[in-house]
Amino acid sequence: MKVREGYELWHPNREKAESKTMKAIVAFVLIISALLLAIITLGGWERLQSTGVGLLTLVWAGLYVLFAVLVVTRWQRGVLPVASAMAILMAIFAAVAADGWFARAKTGLSDPALPPDLLGVLTVVVIPVQLLLIVVAMIAFNQAWNVEEERPIGGGRQPDDAPPPPQQAAPAAAAEQAPSSDDSPPPPPPGEPTYTRRDDDGWDEGGQVSPAI
Repeated sequence: MKVREGYELWHPNREKAESKTMKAIVAFVLIISALLLAIITLGGWERLQSTGVGLLTLVWAGLYVLFAVLVVTRWQRGVLPVASAMAILMAIFAAVAADGWFARAKTGLSDPALPPDLLGVLTVVVIPVQLLLIVVAMIAFNQAWNVEEERPIGGGRQPDDAPPPPQQAAPAAAAEQAPSSDDSPPPPPPGEPTYTRRDDDGWDEGGQVSPAI
């Protein structure tokens, strides 16, 4: 987008308090999601179905951290729908995996680094956290952080704007600019007849012809 000289681009929706609050909430939920996934994966690594599942979960957690950084530092609105889609899938995976951890909490089965009961509880906690991530990400997406507008550099008055109206002149100044009544010819001396010019180049004295005629 080409910016006119003397102007700059700014994002008005990013200046709103609700946008700043939602940005912080989205980043916080993303970090919490990543921590839960990392703890569950590393704590139950010995009993995972395959190493590939563990690596995929860690990559998933890393993407959540990357999304949080992009949201906080660059107001990246485009990652929010992706985070919502990933949260839907992760909520489904967590609902399926939770029962498996609780099933391992039996005598005679070797435990992973963390107790299976704890891993099962953490897996259940992942479900509402992912649902919360879906909600806050969609709310933040609808705040339109990407909207750009032009404004004068520094946020001052635009050069094309009309100048402010001048203050009303003082009565004394207006009186000085008004034509003076002293410019009219002086009245004739008392006792002398008053002559006026007629349209036919004659003279009138109160409606009579000049005595010189």
